Amino acid sequence: MNVFWAPSGELPKEANTPAEISRFVVEAAVHAPSVLNTQPWWFSTGENEVSVHADVERRLRVADPDGREMMISCGAALFTVRVALRYLGFVPKVRLLPDPDLPNLVARISWGEQTPPVEYERQLFAEVPRRRTHRGGFDPEPLPSGLLSALRDEAAREKATLRIMGDEGQRAALAAVVEAADYALRLDSARVHEESKWAPPPGSQRRDGVPATAYPARPERTEPQFPSRDFAHGHGWGLPPAGQGTVPRAAGVVAVLTTVTDSPEDWLNAGQALQRVLLLASSCGVAAAIHTQPLELPQLRDFIRIQLCGGAFPQMVLRLGTTGQAAVSVRRRVEEVLL
Repeated sequence: MNVFWAPSGELPKEANTPAEISRFVVEAAVHAPSVLNTQPWWFSTGENEVSVHADVERRLRVADPDGREMMISCGAALFTVRVALRYLGFVPKVRLLPDPDLPNLVARISWGEQTPPVEYERQLFAEVPRRRTHRGGFDPEPLPSGLLSALRDEAAREKATLRIMGDEGQRAALAAVVEAADYALRLDSARVHEESKWAPPPGSQRRDGVPATAYPARPERTEPQFPSRDFAHGHGWGLPPAGQGTVPRAAGVVAVLTTVTDSPEDWLNAGQALQRVLLLASSCGVAAAIHTQPLELPQLRDFIRIQLCGGAFPQMVLRLGTTGQAAVSVRRRVEEVLL
């Protein structure tokens, strides 16, 4: 039985023993976002404890040589473990990077103390399987009142800052940087080859990578233009366009997630902040598009840090908005990642 789909507010019978609880939280964690849906993680268990490990075999060796994006992805999975434990009524205790001799041991999360989850925590858990990365433009409707302030507060709880690019000049500059990076990356044959390995064709049975059900067949123009990655590479794969003809769609609210410093611990905190922001946004009917292209090029990342982020280190570029387009993603089974 898939215990992850238990009714909200009910402690499933299948999650009473430490082994069952571990499986429950890992089944939630595999739904976390990851760069190109590489799912670069695996999990191990102990007595009342789950450990998150970075799977370096799934790191993007060309695009992510330092493992920054891999660790952000693992941070998102870590936060999802925390949400699942709170749903079950446990208080998670997290030790980040607990063993210097094991740099790929991301975190150990233990539990023992119990306290019932509050409604906010139940809402976050409910969004774990519903949240999807959007890869296109947005509808013109404004975001719910007060949401941006709440999202900034959520990021701050994980030692990160969500910087809203409210000025039109900032938005235009960031869009130009994303577009320049996307163009440069398409000219890099090694990067194109690496990306294509994580874009399976329609009908593929793979449970990782970005399937054709998760992006539009024709890249959608936004105003200003924030290009998405071309996963189809001219094959025509993908979903029917949601927009009308060549009319640009809204770019949405543009933001950059930053940290004060740029260590592996910061990357993990950024991943936890990212998932916290995404889940709260999803609970309000708001989707997010994620752009990593300019952050994979050191010179462009430095430009964003210095010119747009006051010296703070950019970890992720986000666009937030509403859309009726529903993407369908894939995830590996628990048996493949839980040891």
